Amino acid sequence: MAAVKRILKAVGLAGAGKTAAVTLADAALASFPAPVLVADAGGRVSAANAAAAALCAAVEDGQVPGVGASVARAIAAGRSQIEVVMVPGPAGTILFELNVLPLADGTALVIAKDVTLESNLRSALVESRQRYKDLVEISSDFAWEIGPDGSFAFVSPRGALGHTADQLVGHQPIELVIDQPGVDGLIAFTSDKPIEDAEVWMRRADGRNACVLASSSPLLDADGRRRGARGICRDVTKERARDAALARANNRERLLTYIVRAIRDVVDPSDMLKIAAEATARALGATGCQIFRYREDGYLPAAVFGAVGDAALVLAAFATDDRFEGVIGSGLALGAVTRYRHDINGAICVWRDDSAQTWGDDERILVEDVANQIGIANEQIANHERILTLSRTDGLTGLFNRRAFFEELSRRFSRLARDRKAAALIYVDLDNFKLVNDVHGHKRGDEALVAVRDILLQYTRPIDLIARLGGDEFALWLEGADERIAIIRCQEMLAAAGRLAQFSGSADQPLTMSLGVAVHDAEQPETLNDLLSRADEAMYAVKRDGKCDYRLAGPAVEAIP
Repeated sequence: MAAVKRILKAVGLAGAGKTAAVTLADAALASFPAPVLVADAGGRVSAANAAAAALCAAVEDGQVPGVGASVARAIAAGRSQIEVVMVPGPAGTILFELNVLPLADGTALVIAKDVTLESNLRSALVESRQRYKDLVEISSDFAWEIGPDGSFAFVSPRGALGHTADQLVGHQPIELVIDQPGVDGLIAFTSDKPIEDAEVWMRRADGRNACVLASSSPLLDADGRRRGARGICRDVTKERARDAALARANNRERLLTYIVRAIRDVVDPSDMLKIAAEATARALGATGCQIFRYREDGYLPAAVFGAVGDAALVLAAFATDDRFEGVIGSGLALGAVTRYRHDINGAICVWRDDSAQTWGDDERILVEDVANQIGIANEQIANHERILTLSRTDGLTGLFNRRAFFEELSRRFSRLARDRKAAALIYVDLDNFKLVNDVHGHKRGDEALVAVRDILLQYTRPIDLIARLGGDEFALWLEGADERIAIIRCQEMLAAAGRLAQFSGSADQPLTMSLGVAVHDAEQPETLNDLLSRADEAMYAVKRDGKCDYRLAGPAVEAIP
């Protein structure tokens, strides 16, 4: 308005009436710093200063029709008009704000103001505000402002944590914040200092808990006193859940690694499951652990550690399910079958008091992981036992072979000196066995050897040792047997040897057996070699005297007819 008054004064129009005649001096137009021109209702320019050259050119070229229209309206109405027009220029489009003043001679004075910069700044400001708003919405889940009374004065239009903005405005943050021991969950809303990424647990509209990171800055009045705060919150519940799940997975892997290493560090396979039971119980914080191996006749205990309950119900449940969890007596049981290549080969069961915390998901997963490792360990043990059995048994009869028999005999003989007990060693040699092979073939000979095995097993106990030393030679060790028992056993086996006649190569040379017996007397110490020699000599004495009999070693005892 001040610029308009200056030009009106310069041209002699100030203070004149509406119909006053005025003549614009060229000098007055030329001296005005802003673009100014005089035009008629048709848009024809009659006078202008140098600053209006670009505007005049655009009007004459018809590029700014709005000037002529605005002048016509001002003349017709007899009142000033304001118009904003865009004028092309060599450096880009120029935005002019036109003040159009009607003159008494039927023309109008047009005073132009370059508002390009102002418009650009305004647009930039609007764009900047929108950009800031967009970034806030992208980088956070909701923004808020706390008023002087400590309640929400503003919340993002889309609301927060399932609550609408209207539901939150006027309410205190404490109504949403979940109290945590040792943690000030309200610090972002009450602090006098800027807060960045404070972890706060809040309640969602559906009652679930949510973890948010809150950042805020205090609002101060002119005197520097706090009058509220502004901030944003970002919901990181899913991120925290993922972090927690990853931490639990890492912990399970650490515990499983501990258990696996404990198993693999064991040299003796027979101790492998004992170590596994202890390591599993300790890793799970259980009171005890049981490990079973599966055979055709069911589950057999293989290892136990700590305090455990009756696993019968657990094992029975495995008939229909691979897992078990429940209360048995005063204990909480958690069990799983073990497999190797999809076949069940055992089971594991861990225990804790029923007063303790129930089993969690991580513990269930860990037990299944351990069960997989135990399945591998059970298979390794079974393979070891098979190899050991092959190396210690006779392939035809399944009895101890020579090496295994004498290894075990050595251990038992050494124990006799401590226990002061008797025992009997019997050498068994078949009579006329070569003729069986010569007449009937080796297959029939093998059947005869198996029949001999059955006789020996029939008249011995599980604690006794039976071995096939090679060819047609066998040996027995009767644990705790004195001379009387040894003689009775020899008589029984000779009587049963009559069943071997069916394998004989000829009637006059029947298949029978000769027995040499040496009884160890605890009161008469001797070496193992001495005992073996006495039994061997007794057996060959029977051979020399006609076979199919037994002989008791020692000069004081004669063979019973």
